[in-house]
Amino acid sequence: MAKQLLLIRHAKSDWGNAGLSDFDRPLNKRGKANAPEMAERLSKKKIVPQQIVSSPALRALTTAKFFADTWQIPLKNIKLKSDIYEASARTLLSVINNLDNQFDKIALFGHNPGLTGLANYFDGNIDNMPTCSAVYIEFPFDDWKMISADTGKVLLFDYPKSGED
Repeated sequence: MAKQLLLIRHAKSDWGNAGLSDFDRPLNKRGKANAPEMAERLSKKKIVPQQIVSSPALRALTTAKFFADTWQIPLKNIKLKSDIYEASARTLLSVINNLDNQFDKIALFGHNPGLTGLANYFDGNIDNMPTCSAVYIEFPFDDWKMISADTGKVLLFDYPKSGED
């Protein structure tokens, strides 16, 4: 079975409280609206992962929870990986290479510029992943360890302002 990876950048975050660390920034109003809307869009296309892996940063985890809710995945099943926070594409690849092979379709919630870099590492065509965007990539392998540069094919790139209904 081919592996499928859904890269999702966290929804729009709030910069209002200067006292908060970057790690603890929450989603803003638009982010809280975009996350369930994007999750619903993916669901309508039958793109629902078997596992969610997320950065533990508040904005990424909150985004993951909105998606989990729409996908009816229990919140306790969200796997936190601290390596995703502020990660380079190379670090993210290492996270992906160590994903559990019992799952063929996994959603990874993280941050830019790492996610955009990673999407381009697999199938280089995305200038920028805006907040709450999703890149759905398929790989011709049945083992996450086999995934490397130029081995993926982007099946979908969608984001809140893409104009789709």
